[in-house]
Amino acid sequence: MFINTNFLKSDEINLKLTKTTVGNIRKDWLPAYHFDICNKQGEEVGGCDLRIGYNKNVYYGGNIGYHIDENYRGHHYAGKACLLLFQLAKRHKMDYLIITCNPDNHASRKTCEYAGGKFERIVEIPDDNDMRRNGETEKCIYQFNLRNY
Repeated sequence: MFINTNFLKSDEINLKLTKTTVGNIRKDWLPAYHFDICNKQGEEVGGCDLRIGYNKNVYYGGNIGYHIDENYRGHHYAGKACLLLFQLAKRHKMDYLIITCNPDNHASRKTCEYAGGKFERIVEIPDDNDMRRNGETEKCIYQFNLRNY
């Protein structure tokens, strides 16, 4: 199921695979790739992951997650990582991806816009979702049509 990811690099960043997870049907978790995001100097600047497939949980949690360490913010590293992950998703024959963020996370919303996402709406997280049980209540939903990349 998992494929070689050595192609996930650009002139500015490289995604270094740290692990894969096979998912858990009972918990409705999808298989995923996990990466360190490294700049052109080879420094780890953050991390990202790609969940392969679609289900109810990924609609609220997203196919892609990312974080950038505070000292490296402002360089669009998360958006550039998303663009590379789109290529991996396409190799898995995915047609679209969902990225979500909290409505008050302006940096993440800018990342979604930088990567070309279409804002769908703000949704309330269902009561039976783990994120809701952890105190989160809403998510912004962005969709990315992979035919455009």
